[in-house]
Amino acid sequence: MRSRPLGLMAVPAAALAAAILAASPASAAPADKPQVLSSWTQTSASSYNSWNAARQNQSAWSAYGFDWSTDYCSTSPDNPFGFPFKTACARHDFGYRNYKAAGTFSANKARLDSMLYEDLKRVCANYSGASATSCKSLAWTYYQAVDKLGSVAPADALVG
Repeated sequence: MRSRPLGLMAVPAAALAAAILAASPASAAPADKPQVLSSWTQTSASSYNSWNAARQNQSAWSAYGFDWSTDYCSTSPDNPFGFPFKTACARHDFGYRNYKAAGTFSANKARLDSMLYEDLKRVCANYSGASATSCKSLAWTYYQAVDKLGSVAPADALVG
């Protein structure tokens, strides 16, 4: 005859498994999508690192419906003079695409452009001397281009 305690232990184990699954990104409530998007599009290195970790595991975030598509640095070189700007440009695209889809691009554009600049400057921090100077100059040029030329989505103009 089976003892009662084994049956009782199965309930807490099932509850624990459900709690672990609920805590995973794939099953998190998409209602927090704006907060997740915001946390991944700040100017800090920790924001960049969180976004990049999620980018490496996009399927875990599929419930959120984020647009991960990118053309990297658009018509500008992705790695000008060997400086690896490609991933910073991908994060910038992520911010632009997802805030445009949310209809809140205008309110976030300045921060997204600053985010790109900070990401590019972190790339440049890996260089010294004339290389660092050249990299920082290119980072500034890229920032100025998106600041002046980055477009507002037509749907966003309707939202105001």
